[in-house]
Amino acid sequence: MSLTSQHPASQILTLTSLAFHNGGEIPNRYTCEDADQSPGFLWSGIPASTRSFALIADDPDAPSGTWTHWLIWNIPGDATALPTATPKLARLVNGARQGRNDFHRLGYAGPCPPPGKPHRYFFRLYALDSQLNLKPGASRRDLDPALKPHILAQAEYMGTRGSHNH
Repeated sequence: MSLTSQHPASQILTLTSLAFHNGGEIPNRYTCEDADQSPGFLWSGIPASTRSFALIADDPDAPSGTWTHWLIWNIPGDATALPTATPKLARLVNGARQGRNDFHRLGYAGPCPPPGKPHRYFFRLYALDSQLNLKPGASRRDLDPALKPHILAQAEYMGTRGSHNH
């Protein structure tokens, strides 16, 4: 009897970054202390019926509650990466749209934690079964309910950052 399964292994959406290790410290260039560029991401294990991706970055350890650092959606369904230093524009060349973060700015705003213990920054990628009909500049309050019914798979990557001001 064969030990191999008759069913192909189900693909699991996986998110990685070359900028920092999962669970590791986010380098300066991706924070408010330096260039404040978005880190690049790669993903694999894409569900067959994916039509678009959304990525949300937030900090659940912020003093005022979860703080949103990045909202980007309508990333094309055949994409497998987001480049480093994604332009902070409402609409990107590939059709992706970016929302307003909790700093009230479009696009990515990097970690900028207050003094104290390091914060965790979660980057969550969602594979969606459709494009989202949301205007660029939408807020997290708009994006969350719009994407929930369309999620096919989700992947998560986390970095940490403490205040480096002395």
